[in-house]
Amino acid sequence: MTHLRWSAPGPYEIVFTTRVGGVSQGDYASLNLGRKTGDEVERVDENRRRACADIGSDVERLALNYQVHSATVLRARAGARGDRADGLWTDEPDLPLLAMGADCLPIAIVRANGDVPAVAVVHAGWRGLLAGIVESAVAALGGGRLAAAVGPGIGPCCYEVRGDVAVPYRDRFGTRIVDAGRLDLWRAAEESLHGAGVQRVERLDTCTACAPELFFSHRRDGKPHGVQGVLARVA
Repeated sequence: MTHLRWSAPGPYEIVFTTRVGGVSQGDYASLNLGRKTGDEVERVDENRRRACADIGSDVERLALNYQVHSATVLRARAGARGDRADGLWTDEPDLPLLAMGADCLPIAIVRANGDVPAVAVVHAGWRGLLAGIVESAVAALGGGRLAAAVGPGIGPCCYEVRGDVAVPYRDRFGTRIVDAGRLDLWRAAEESLHGAGVQRVERLDTCTACAPELFFSHRRDGKPHGVQGVLARVA
C-alpha cells in the first residue's frame, strides 16, 4: 500500500502516502519523503519522484515548506523550498503540494463549491492546531463551501501528553479531548475544521504509532526516522 487516496469533491488528485514503495533503507525504509531526516538525498528525491508520479505530477514542480509548527499558510510556487510555514495552497492546475509528518496530522482541504478549484495541504501537530493552522488554511482558500480529509497521525490510543498540552486542549475542546492522559488529536482537528467553516470532514482514523509496517512514527521510533505526507494537486 503506497498511498491512501481521498476522493475529494472536485478536480483533484490527493493521496496520503505510506512508508511503502520507495528506495530508502534501514530506519528510512522505504518511501521516506523528508530530506532533513538524515536519509540519503538521492533516495529521498527518487521517493518524491515516485510519489508525484502517483498523482500524475512532475517532481520538479513540487512545492513544500520548511515546517516549524506554525499557523502560516503560503501560496505555493512551483519548485519552492525552504519557506518557514506549515501549509500551502494553490488554485493553479498541475502544481503538486506536499506536507509531511511522522505522527503529526496531514490534512487536505479543497474548495467544493464549483467555483475555481483550489486545494490546501497542512502539517498539523498539537502546537499548530492550537496556533490556528487550520483556520489559516481555510482563510487562504477564501471560505465558502469546503471539504477536508484528516490523514494518518498518532491516535488517542497512543498519544500520551502532559499537563502543558492537556490543559490548553481541555480549555479549547472540553475535558474529554484528553482521556487517561491521551490526547485525541483526530477529534481536535475535526472540530477545528468544522469551527473554521468546513462543511464536510472525513477522517482516516489511522494511527501511525500502531502500524510500523505502514507508517513512520516519531513517538514510536524516536530518531532517526522517515516521514510520510499528504500530496495534492488541482487536476
